[in-house]
Amino acid sequence: MTTPLRILVCDDDLAIRSSLSFLLTKAGYEVESAATPEEIILKVRQQEFSLVVLDMNFSLTITGDEGLELLQKIRLLKPQCPVILITAWGSVELAVKGIKLGAADFITKPWNNLQLLKIIGTSIALAGSQGPHKDSGDTRHRDPGFPGIIGRDPKMLDILDVVRRVAPTDAPVLISGESGTGKELIAGALHQLSNRSKGPFVKVNLGGLPSSLFEAEMFGHIKGAFTDALADRTGRFEMAHKGTIFLDEIGELDLTSQVKLLRVLQDQTFERLGDSHTIGVDVRVITASNRNLVRQVAQGLFREDLLYRINLIQIELPPLRQRRSDIPLLAAHFAEKAAESFKIPGKQISAEGMDWLCQQPWPGNIRELRNMTERTVLLSAGEVIQAGDFEAASRSGNQPVTISPQPMGPVKTLEETEKDMILHALADFGDNLTKVAGKLGISRTTLYRKMEKYGIHAGHEE
Repeated sequence: MTTPLRILVCDDDLAIRSSLSFLLTKAGYEVESAATPEEIILKVRQQEFSLVVLDMNFSLTITGDEGLELLQKIRLLKPQCPVILITAWGSVELAVKGIKLGAADFITKPWNNLQLLKIIGTSIALAGSQGPHKDSGDTRHRDPGFPGIIGRDPKMLDILDVVRRVAPTDAPVLISGESGTGKELIAGALHQLSNRSKGPFVKVNLGGLPSSLFEAEMFGHIKGAFTDALADRTGRFEMAHKGTIFLDEIGELDLTSQVKLLRVLQDQTFERLGDSHTIGVDVRVITASNRNLVRQVAQGLFREDLLYRINLIQIELPPLRQRRSDIPLLAAHFAEKAAESFKIPGKQISAEGMDWLCQQPWPGNIRELRNMTERTVLLSAGEVIQAGDFEAASRSGNQPVTISPQPMGPVKTLEETEKDMILHALADFGDNLTKVAGKLGISRTTLYRKMEKYGIHAGHEE
């Protein structure tokens, strides 16, 4: 029989101590409580706890300084013990200070019981995963647990090790790195290796989502919520219930939408647009950005409390120029897949060709390497691809396409032409937005944005 995990609840309010003790005991934890700073330090010094839940304010002050001081003392006495802070919603900035001083996470009053239990479970699991672990010595270029991820560079192997250890928890993960470094693949691996792998994996590109459509897209709406709301619509968070939601390009989100997102991440509840009924979801949140969010916080472009809510774990992917030893593996893989996809005989890359690839700067990273390899497989004549083939393919990819002038009527602006195309497609498909977006070769979100831009009010969901 396993020993129950022990939690210390610290609050000067008897009602809060009793409420938390009841909740945690019912969840299977062994609970101790403490009401004063002196009692807290004494118990932390004399006993072992899996986690401490610490209120920010005690009877002496309401500034939170006492809570921050206690946090620092607990971290000195038991640096491996995670501390969860309790704060009022209006003092979230104080909780962010606590995160900087080493707190594992924070909750606000009044808290959501399910969300609190999830945060506690995640913090304990993460603390347990920080200990020593075996080095498997594995130098395979492709791990069966990471479909589509190729590499044996030490930086990538370290990242995959972190992914393997963090995936089973519900910890929010921020994946950072330049465009084309494989952030979506890492997000997918986190989902596939988690306990939520049988649930949905919902991907949202926030960079292509206008602020005016943020609530409708993320939280859904009911029929009649606005002029074109002809039917109820389920939002992305609700779609991701019991699974994972991947919010790509979160650095592009405007400040107003950031506030709305923060509330959902805080207690995992929201209302559909036009509805007062609160919906609760159980979702693991993974985010990604190619921007420096810390710099954006300093510039006033990104909320600091949101940053600390999404980056309990941060994974930074190196650009391809910093993992050149993986270029031959990646290029060979892309060449093989290109031949299969284009249904042509397989082609090998010569040592000279590999050397050429390894010397390039690859500002577009893996995405650019893949594009170059696939184009060269199509354009090269021999069975073995040489450096000259890559150079020729590179030149062809950079050459502008020449179009012979044709007789035409009055010249329209690009915007006028684009608007006409959307209107014609709407007419062709009876205002079915899903089919219109497919015909135009754009996402539904992009179609929404363009319709809003041109003042087109029509359409319905499929």
